[in-house]
Amino acid sequence: MNVKAILAAKKANNKANLGGDVITIEPTADLAAAVKLLGMHRIGAVLIRGAGERLAGILSERDIVRALSEHGASALDMPVGQFMTRNVETCGEEDSCASLMERMTAGKFRHLPVVTQGKLVGIISIGDVVKTRVDEIERESEAMRDYIRTA
Repeated sequence: MNVKAILAAKKANNKANLGGDVITIEPTADLAAAVKLLGMHRIGAVLIRGAGERLAGILSERDIVRALSEHGASALDMPVGQFMTRNVETCGEEDSCASLMERMTAGKFRHLPVVTQGKLVGIISIGDVVKTRVDEIERESEAMRDYIRTA
């Protein structure tokens, strides 16, 4: 299974963070606005859009916790751009589920923006990847049971 299929499944399941409906925020927005956005959409990270709609960074729950631990409640009034991760790992629509699992585990991150021909087309979470893999295993198991029953 590849990223394109995962995004299609997310869209078909009508989840809050659909393939093309990527939640973004400006780097000048304050951290409180980002927290509200994460809560409202029930997501764990928000992408930061820069000039020309390019991907400028990502802000995760971990980044928010780090900001609060370093600056206290005053961090909520500071710009998102101050706390976002700037060097964002991305993936393409043809990347496999297995390669995503390896990269996310090695990099210790839970979200990967999906970029095709320089355009942001979606975001994949570790939950999406795990769900996809579990579904694959269940389908394989059922196929094996059917084979055994008919043999």
